[in-house]
Amino acid sequence: MSRSTFTVGLLGATATLMLAAACGNSGATSASTVTPGAAASASATTPGGVVGVATTSLGPVLVDSKGFTVYLLTADTPGRSTCSAACLPYWPAVPAPAGTGVPSVHGISVPLATTKATNGALMVAAGGWPLYTFVKDKAPGDVAGEGVKSFGGTWYAISPSGVAVKAASPGAPSTSSTTKSGNGY
Repeated sequence: MSRSTFTVGLLGATATLMLAAACGNSGATSASTVTPGAAASASATTPGGVVGVATTSLGPVLVDSKGFTVYLLTADTPGRSTCSAACLPYWPAVPAPAGTGVPSVHGISVPLATTKATNGALMVAAGGWPLYTFVKDKAPGDVAGEGVKSFGGTWYAISPSGVAVKAASPGAPSTSSTTKSGNGY
């Protein structure tokens, strides 16, 4: 069996399992688990279709209804978006659901609410922080917006507890190294 045939078969099996899980578990939040450095492979389903939780290379983060990573901007303040008309094409606001408020979601401990984007549209906020996606995230679980400095602040994925998820810098020393002591012997 060729590698491409195996890959297609594996993708088909994965899609079948996801469909079966979605049919038998409507309304529940699903989280995709990913190995470090890889993108999430499944969309999160959420009550009300607003936000959910998925595990990415950064760990557990909030995602939109399509499974795309959700970010906060450090230039914002709780309840106030500063992402201007020039910013929103690159960092679209997570739209608020129709109706009155945002439903709570299992696995998200921070309160969810709505606030206004600079264009006047209602958007979702977590712990008061306005939420956005990033246009360069091409697949669920991508985290291309992590640590980007633009539009007056830094963009970070947001954890289910409402805290900015800050990735370790590539040059930072590892805290789990397995060096052997031998004084050069």
